[in-house]
Amino acid sequence: MKFGDLPLEDALGAILAHSEVVPGGRLRKGLLLEPEHIDQLRAAGLASVTAAELEPGDMGEDVAAQTLAEALAKDAPGIRLSAPGTGRVNLIAEGPGVVQLDVAAIHAANAVNPMITIATMPDLAQMRRGAMIATVKIISYAVPSADVARACDISRAAVRLSAPQLGTAALIVTETAAGAGDKGRDAIAARLTALDMSLSEVVSVPHETAPLAAALGQVSSDLILILTASATSDSHDTGPAALRAAGGRITRFGMPVDPGNLLFLGWLGTRPVIGLPGCARSPALNGADWVLSRIACGIEVTPQDIAAMGVGGLLKEIPSRPMPRRGKKSV
Repeated sequence: MKFGDLPLEDALGAILAHSEVVPGGRLRKGLLLEPEHIDQLRAAGLASVTAAELEPGDMGEDVAAQTLAEALAKDAPGIRLSAPGTGRVNLIAEGPGVVQLDVAAIHAANAVNPMITIATMPDLAQMRRGAMIATVKIISYAVPSADVARACDISRAAVRLSAPQLGTAALIVTETAAGAGDKGRDAIAARLTALDMSLSEVVSVPHETAPLAAALGQVSSDLILILTASATSDSHDTGPAALRAAGGRITRFGMPVDPGNLLFLGWLGTRPVIGLPGCARSPALNGADWVLSRIACGIEVTPQDIAAMGVGGLLKEIPSRPMPRRGKKSV
């Protein structure tokens, strides 16, 4: 692509690089200059304009953006593409889910040509219906077709959206005289609704191993959530102990995400069980959201996966904590 100052007599068919005021209006940048536009520019007293000219082998910005976006989302259900405009095409989630990216491929595609760019949400981010997963933006008015083809080859099928696979969840709440009861039920139900799931059962039991184990054996939902009255402080505390007593197993206790440290994850037969940290009573983002969204969408969550959540896992300072992580300034 050639870019620079062009005499008006040579500007026919070029792309106007900067908007220009002309008699009766304005010619917008990006306009393909036709004879009437040249006349308007001349009437405005201009002898030349800054413009871009495509060369053999170039691909226009909109076609390039569309081509790359189609490659990124190739054969990916649940993702639609916006109409191209000004060198941009967005990848939009048609429903809730978790985005899965080939991060290395996207990095490599972004290294092909600085004018060819792909920006995405973080890998494994939870998406809502209508949210933007990624955007392809061609910065210049045209780029070499060969570079577009190379970026497409590198990043083909690099963006996926895993839709929810589970439909129902049971919430088992343990109670003590000083406990919070089922406070937070609405926040938990809202999390499930965002994943196209329903809160099918809510059961309250004393904060003791035997009643909790019995309740675990009676619920019939796809997913089991446990919210204990007292924080789970050990892998042999009431919640994990009850899951083992019910015939289940614990795969991970504790996570390097704050808030959310006191989560535990396990299985009862083929059903996942999430022991929620107390912060799940709030609608604010916490570590349980990362685990819940992946489990709901059928994505395996290993102990190593949870251990790797620490970088980026400092989510938010909570001033109301009894022992805040940052002391108050002296006055």
